[in-house]
Amino acid sequence: MMLLPRPGLLVTLASLLLVPLSVLSAWALDDEAQAAKEEGMRLYNAHQRSKSPPYLEIAAEAGDAEAMYYLGEVDRLRHMGLTQAALDWYHQAALHGDPYAMLRLFDGGACELGDVCPENGDDWPQEALELTLPKAEDGDAEAMAALYYIYYYVEEPDEEEALEWLDRAAEAGNAWAMHSLGKRARDNKDAYSIDTERLEAAEVWFHRAAEAKYAPGMNNLAVVLDQLERDEEAWDWMIRASMSGHINGRLWQASCYLEPEIDENQMCQTEKDTAKGWAILLALREEVPGSTSENALTYYGLAIALLPNNAPKASV
Repeated sequence: MMLLPRPGLLVTLASLLLVPLSVLSAWALDDEAQAAKEEGMRLYNAHQRSKSPPYLEIAAEAGDAEAMYYLGEVDRLRHMGLTQAALDWYHQAALHGDPYAMLRLFDGGACELGDVCPENGDDWPQEALELTLPKAEDGDAEAMAALYYIYYYVEEPDEEEALEWLDRAAEAGNAWAMHSLGKRARDNKDAYSIDTERLEAAEVWFHRAAEAKYAPGMNNLAVVLDQLERDEEAWDWMIRASMSGHINGRLWQASCYLEPEIDENQMCQTEKDTAKGWAILLALREEVPGSTSENALTYYGLAIALLPNNAPKASV
């Protein structure tokens, strides 16, 4: 079974720090370790994972379970599978109470293949459930969100219980859960006979996530509003998504400055500004190196080169 993305992990730009990620096993870090963790997570989320371990290791050595978990993620993703190094980091995180690390250990067959088992048994999902359920019942919204995954992993998966905890997490203020409910409504074409009703149902949850300053919520709210032909509201929220560090928001903002007149850009509520559009794309390449920013630069470079007197200047 594939583990879904951990709640709280945002797709943000390198210049922006994440909102605090869920730390179900809270561990106070000193200022130096906290700063190192934030820098490590900034690099991780800017698709510069190979540069993040030296910073995450400082936090991990100070006892931070989440840093341990992401060190395991870096190694697993680098080698496209569970390595001994990744297993060791996940196990350390699990021993510090991180339920997501426990589910990763289960995914990798750590107990069966490597004899890396919970202290009191051989069932990592059950261990995660027993750790997390009391916290959720005490009102911990991050623990409620974790239960959404855990109930898909236990010996007898319970989708109804998982969704119940997702609802409870959203009502308790967890922005990731609000956003997830918005996506479920948006994608559930069987439950709505009219697309407008489906999009309006999604809008409610995306709006709540956006108001909670969750950048993916801002982005998806803008997209839904665009589909509902509420262009001014859509543009406003896409700008907010961009300013909050969402990559798609940045790309849309640049696109609207570069090509506001094309049919696909009904959302664009701005005048053409080639210099500003290119400045955003060039900044994006600096902030998040990789194929997304490079492809955008290539596409718009070719498109604009075909227009008279609109070639971007090197000084932009």
